[in-house]
Amino acid sequence: MSTLKIVIASTRPGRLGEPIGRWLAERARQQGSFDRVEILDLAAVDLPMFDEPHHPRTGQYVHPHTKAWSAEVDEADALIFVSPEYNGFPPATLFNAVNYLHAEWTGTPLGVLTYGAGGGGARARAQIELLGGYLTMPIARSNFGLANVFGQVADGTFTPVEGNDESAAALVDELATLVRERVLVGEAA
Repeated sequence: MSTLKIVIASTRPGRLGEPIGRWLAERARQQGSFDRVEILDLAAVDLPMFDEPHHPRTGQYVHPHTKAWSAEVDEADALIFVSPEYNGFPPATLFNAVNYLHAEWTGTPLGVLTYGAGGGGARARAQIELLGGYLTMPIARSNFGLANVFGQVADGTFTPVEGNDESAAALVDELATLVRERVLVGEAA
């Protein structure tokens, strides 16, 4: 059974990430490339600024919020980070959530969907891909951005425009392929 988890990075009031993340999750469910598709909304996860006494590499978590976050991430076969771009970077909430853990990220395929004015969050996407690469996460090549999405969100609903559904489908399919390849490599070892 394969599980895709979509992490909504923005926590600010009025954020666009929540409706974009819900659209992406529904699109992935319809596609059927994964048995389960879940949303991890960092606003609901509500992690404080990193407060573990031990380095994440040790896996010696003491706080219940870290243990719960670890379990959620660890059960994912693939992840998609849905992130805005603020001042050329993803929000601090995403970096904070990533910094809580280490081994849970390793080997888990990563997709990235960014959004923002102009370039669709390309600079934030590059930062997330760099971070994922450091954590030895296979990075999807189909990662994409949504430029000028402000008019696509109304009444809490994201309405895709031409090309959005196709980009989402390509990303989800690629992540499913990366998961299958990971399983085959594990079976061959």
